[in-house]
Amino acid sequence: MNLAFGAHISLDNIYTQGITSISPLDIDFGKELNYTVKLLAIAKMHNGQVEARVHPTMVPDEYAIAKVGGVYNAIQIVGDACQDIMLYGRGAGSMPTGSAVVADIMDIGRQILMEPSRKLPASEDRPALRLQPMDSITSLYYFRFMALDQPGVLSQISGILGRHRISIAQMIQRGRKKGGSVPLVIMTHTALERDIQKALIEIKSLESVTEEPVLIRMEGEEP
Repeated sequence: MNLAFGAHISLDNIYTQGITSISPLDIDFGKELNYTVKLLAIAKMHNGQVEARVHPTMVPDEYAIAKVGGVYNAIQIVGDACQDIMLYGRGAGSMPTGSAVVADIMDIGRQILMEPSRKLPASEDRPALRLQPMDSITSLYYFRFMALDQPGVLSQISGILGRHRISIAQMIQRGRKKGGSVPLVIMTHTALERDIQKALIEIKSLESVTEEPVLIRMEGEEP
């Protein structure tokens, strides 16, 4: 945040979500939709407010960051004039980790030896940025529901989404299991997080939905 926007944001205020809810089934459905699941830290500036969040994200397969794997990490920067820039390299392993530690120690040593007038302002001296509430962000969304294979279930779910101003872009229903549950995947057009969460509460209460739904936010252009 300091480097990108020149101001400080408390890490405690940034929305974070881990990967424990992601299953191989969601990774497979992502591939079918031409998306790859990545754990991303996302920061965007909107009219003086910063959108900052960390969570699993589906990104289009053609994006460079979707191809980052193994011990490699990447940072993608989008500038007004320079457009896309990606910094890419090893982020794990004994030598890359050791190199990063030594670089930090050398940087601390340089800062101690530098004249005070040449030091960068401490982050606590910079004005705090206003953080955009998580429920006011907009995104594309991926849902996976485990729902009973019976008539009317899809119309129930799509009806709830429609009442909350959420438009369906794509849907996959796989398999038949009379009397049992089958996966139902829905990809939305751009929607408001607040509306998504309200719809999710209603859908979870349906007797036809037999497991906790999976929600993954998506990056990329409208389908």
